[in-house]
Amino acid sequence: MATGVTANRAELIAIANSVASEKMIDKGIVIEAMEDAIQRAARTRYGQEMDIRAKLDPNNGDLRLWRVVEVVEQVDDIYKQVDVAGAQKLQAGADIGDYLVDPLPPIEFGRIQAQAAKQTIFQKVRDAERERQYEEFKDRAGEIITGVVKRVEFGHIVVDLGRAEGVIRRDAQIPREVVRVNDRIRSLILKVVRENRGPQIFLSRAHPDFMKKLFAQEVPEIYDGIIEIKAAARDPGSRAKIGVISHDSSIDPVGACVGMKGSRVQAVVQEMQGEKIDIIPWSPDTATFVVNALQPANVARVLIDEEDDRIEVVVPDDQLSLAIGRRGQNVRLASQLTAKAIDILTETDASEKRQAEFVKNSDTFQNELDVDETLAQLLVAEGFSELEEVAYVELDELAGIEGFDEDLAQELQSRAQEALERRETAQREERRALGVEDALADLPYMTEAMLVTLGKAGIKTLDDLADLATDELIEKKRQEPRRRNDDAPKRPEHKGGVLGAYGLTEEQGNEMIMAARAHWFEDEPAADATAEDAEPATEEAARD
Repeated sequence: MATGVTANRAELIAIANSVASEKMIDKGIVIEAMEDAIQRAARTRYGQEMDIRAKLDPNNGDLRLWRVVEVVEQVDDIYKQVDVAGAQKLQAGADIGDYLVDPLPPIEFGRIQAQAAKQTIFQKVRDAERERQYEEFKDRAGEIITGVVKRVEFGHIVVDLGRAEGVIRRDAQIPREVVRVNDRIRSLILKVVRENRGPQIFLSRAHPDFMKKLFAQEVPEIYDGIIEIKAAARDPGSRAKIGVISHDSSIDPVGACVGMKGSRVQAVVQEMQGEKIDIIPWSPDTATFVVNALQPANVARVLIDEEDDRIEVVVPDDQLSLAIGRRGQNVRLASQLTAKAIDILTETDASEKRQAEFVKNSDTFQNELDVDETLAQLLVAEGFSELEEVAYVELDELAGIEGFDEDLAQELQSRAQEALERRETAQREERRALGVEDALADLPYMTEAMLVTLGKAGIKTLDDLADLATDELIEKKRQEPRRRNDDAPKRPEHKGGVLGAYGLTEEQGNEMIMAARAHWFEDEPAADATAEDAEPATEEAARD
């Protein structure tokens, strides 16, 4: 009999060691799971109401089983309490309030108890394994990892990472890449999410960071920090662009990334299924970087609109299709690389646009300032495009134009200010006709032109404006880069906020909205005061 007991004990410890080693979890967790399973089985045998504990020695497999009882004066729960007389049988000198240990005989595991214990152990071990997987991978986002394709489900690739599984979703794969079960595959750990069924490890082969990490593996100068990849953009499976800079003037960043006879870049290209990569020198000067990003097209000039965060690029007529690329690919990647919206114009288009703007601004000055065509055109040629510029520019700057004097400059400014007043009066009448209340005009930074825009958008009261979020009010309109080719797919514009065209900052938008909401809080003290005043009157009425 003793031999059988020893064998069983040795078997328990062997099982614990085997499971801990196989699942790579702490042996103590397995022992704890076994103890929990034994406790559950004991409660089934002796009663679920009892507070039963089990202790398994991790070294020799000795098992102790007992129940805990509290010594009380009067027993209310016979399963967890014992009176003083009964306590004396368990332990001499026991007193009220003590907790005693009542040893229990070992239990025999029946088929049902054994199955329940097995399930309990499996669940505990599975939970511990999931926690270990999460702890192992939670801080590894951004790393490249190699795994084996385990299966493909609904277009998603499940990858065996050795101690866990990852998934490459359909949108994170390289298009048209053929992947088979048991193929070795490299991917970027995109993110790790803790879920009840275990950590979800999301992988990607289409993310720009995957390409950057591949270059870091192939180019020692990048790994050492001598060369830095400042920006990257990809059209997965087709083409990519990276902007690189060297922190050592003696090392050419582009040449180092290309390698001898293209060996380094070709290693990355092969991993990315033949994706063509343009390696571009990065520059802190936006215009220079845009010119580099649009390679291989030649750029005539670059115009930067800081207010709208857009860039207008003018190219020779014969370079238009090259600058745009097939289906807008080149300009789209350049836009992603520079984080700027890019408009591509030919020199002919740019000339026509400038001419149209010149005529438009000349007509505005001619009509609003009541001057002849020559004078209006001279103002435009000197860089004036709006009435506000003429009205509020320094007088010396206006008088310094060739052929102008101080008297003429003062007269032009006076007429410009009068024209602005007429425009504002007309806008005030228009917004009142739209039903926009006067209270909105008192908000900070608000103009009559803005009020007209609000009225046309159906925002006519303080409450209407107060209900808006800041981005709904001031976010600028965004649109896809202009491609100027019929083959390019057209995407809808992002309409932006109601006042997005007026260049308001986020701080200004917040201030306007908070000012519109101010009356909500002004009503609260008044309401409280009214309630307080009403109380004595009610009491007096009650006494009368």
